[in-house]
Amino acid sequence: MRYSEAIFKIQPNNEAAGDVLAASLAEIGFDTFVPNDEGLTAYVQTAALDVEAVGAAVADFPLPGVDISFEIHDVPDENWNATWESEHHFEPIELTNGKSFKIVPRQAFGSGEHATTKMMIRMLASLDVNGCSAIDAGCGTGVLSLAAVELGAAHVFAYDIDEWSVRNAEDNFKLNGYTPQPDGCEDEAAYSVRIVHGDASCLDAMAAGKGVDIVMANINRNILLADMPAFVSHLNRGGHLLLSGFYPTDAQQLTEAAQALGLTLAGSEHEGDWAALHFTL
Repeated sequence: MRYSEAIFKIQPNNEAAGDVLAASLAEIGFDTFVPNDEGLTAYVQTAALDVEAVGAAVADFPLPGVDISFEIHDVPDENWNATWESEHHFEPIELTNGKSFKIVPRQAFGSGEHATTKMMIRMLASLDVNGCSAIDAGCGTGVLSLAAVELGAAHVFAYDIDEWSVRNAEDNFKLNGYTPQPDGCEDEAAYSVRIVHGDASCLDAMAAGKGVDIVMANINRNILLADMPAFVSHLNRGGHLLLSGFYPTDAQQLTEAAQALGLTLAGSEHEGDWAALHFTL
């Protein structure tokens, strides 16, 4: 699988501008974002690259007084992992129960350092996760799935539309001493996590008609709105829906959509330009 690299120069360059640009690019298929002193480098599967959409995202950039230029190059697939791991080091992610785990992000966004991930982990850690089952929607590196398992979850169903993310999540579970459930294996009790390549439509087959106690989704607003009915349909009564990946201005629309599905707002957070919501069923 080939990836393309888009190098963005942002003037003036600051965290807010980089975060807003990354969110806009995520909506058009980009899945990895690396801030730097001049702006942001972003990566997308070459087959999914839409140069016109990138130009439109830059032209319609919502923050005033920000100038953005970009150039796009192909990235040799075989060189990516070695380059990424040699240039990036991430500290273990610490949990409230004293445990920690390690993540190597590679081509999937989700080192645990972004505000949205931090808020999701905080909300998850505030729950009694021990013995629970969970769905990790758009799992990326598997950071939220790993957090759930380390907090005591009995089983996590994780999926991502990006094949590289699935492979990265599998590697991160193995890095931390866990073996994901192999394809075709029916002995679910022997494994704490199952990771599948797909979108929300794969949940029926993954969960096999079973409800879960927690659904975690750190994606963007449009996907959250589209997939929320599927999330709720797999959530046990009394279960928790944790959402992030959107701006504070999106919270009202997401809350109204959740309430229309029978959910109750149990809590909210915001950090920088990002927000998170906690609903119960």
